[in-house]
Amino acid sequence: MRLATSPARHIVVAAAVLCAGLGLQHDAAAQAKPANTATTGTPAAPRVYLADAILAVVNNEVITRQELVDRLRLVERRMKNQNIALPPPAEFQRQLLERMILDRAQLQLAKEYGIRIDDVMLDRAVARIAEQNRMSLQEFRATLEREGTPFARFREEIREEIMMQRLREREVDNKIQITESEVDNYLAEQGAPQGQEFQLSHILVRTPENASAEQIAERRKRAEEVLRQVKAGGDFAKLAATYSDATDALTGGDLGWRNQDRLPQLFVNALDGLKQGEVSGLIKSPNGFHILKLNGTRSASVVKAAGNSVQQTRVRHILIKVNQIVTPGDAKRKLTELKQRLDNNAAKFEDLAKLFSNDLSASRGGDLGWIYPGDTVPEFERAMDALKPGEVSEPIESPFGYHLIQVLERKKDDVSQERQRLIARQAIRERKLDEATQDWLRQLRDRAYVEYRFDDAR
Repeated sequence: MRLATSPARHIVVAAAVLCAGLGLQHDAAAQAKPANTATTGTPAAPRVYLADAILAVVNNEVITRQELVDRLRLVERRMKNQNIALPPPAEFQRQLLERMILDRAQLQLAKEYGIRIDDVMLDRAVARIAEQNRMSLQEFRATLEREGTPFARFREEIREEIMMQRLREREVDNKIQITESEVDNYLAEQGAPQGQEFQLSHILVRTPENASAEQIAERRKRAEEVLRQVKAGGDFAKLAATYSDATDALTGGDLGWRNQDRLPQLFVNALDGLKQGEVSGLIKSPNGFHILKLNGTRSASVVKAAGNSVQQTRVRHILIKVNQIVTPGDAKRKLTELKQRLDNNAAKFEDLAKLFSNDLSASRGGDLGWIYPGDTVPEFERAMDALKPGEVSEPIESPFGYHLIQVLERKKDDVSQERQRLIARQAIRERKLDEATQDWLRQLRDRAYVEYRFDDAR
């Protein structure tokens, strides 16, 4: 969730326009427009307000009209901040409602398993978020509410996110099996030249679990129509937000940078021969039909099984995280200021890290210790490798935010067989995790009892 940069009343009006497809516009407009009198001077007839209505029943709980309106406001705000074109209103509502149904089913299952996030744990999580934004809890709360996000609602969203994460860890992460033969095969493959990374966008048209031939044909037809629109020059991000059933749909299907070793083999095969900007054909998997867009390629650093000696780097950093409060521009500007202070010998790196870094290493002056190749994300590793001992990088972007990096020293070290196998296990786990998560979400959605009540909501 990214905080709004425009007044909340503008979001209310935008949400009212977007909600027409499910009969939501009448209520939102009625709430935003004051009562009026006729031009003749006689009082107008009393305005009739519709009560909140049920849009869907999920097992034994309901999703209401107002809940969807609230979610529309938040997601529309975020997509605009990320410059993602909004889907047509009806499809936007459908995507949001399906996401809410899936979230509700996850939260219900989490409660069945006894997964609870008590207020003490929640308070600590919220306090950490405030601390990462260099604010007191009171300042953070005031900022949220000034930007139109009630603090109580923010707390509950964080509680729900933590619950769903713990549920996925229980149901997916902890059940991934990696055999010794898989590790052996991975290490054998690493003996050949590898290390390609892909920046990808993704559309998934999901098929139900145990789908009939007719259902599969219908979903294939839908996927083919999406692919036709993409090939005709359609905006991939907008089409992902409109049609994709993946959890990344409302971020335009952005998968970021992925090492080929951490992608399903089906995806790697489909990317073979594609040039930057091109789109794959339909990719059939057990979860449905996928479409990939290749946004970029680059070489990645990997640890080779054939090598017994690798270079280690002792490094420290200052991290400014990008979140609801701190924009990418804010983070980059702050680090640029800190870099200037370092260049002018006006401050010590470790002192600035303790004061400004949003990382647990801040208490150690930003010291990350000795780093092996592959221990960090590729963006960080490339910048680190380009530095000489003592040098400080320019602000570097990674999935965690923006960094200033300083290399302290380097050395050669032997890679033990045990560490090689550990690295292999981590890579195999990441390769399996996305597909396993999507498969689990599909099964959870298919098992849920869902009843739509659009007619009642009009």
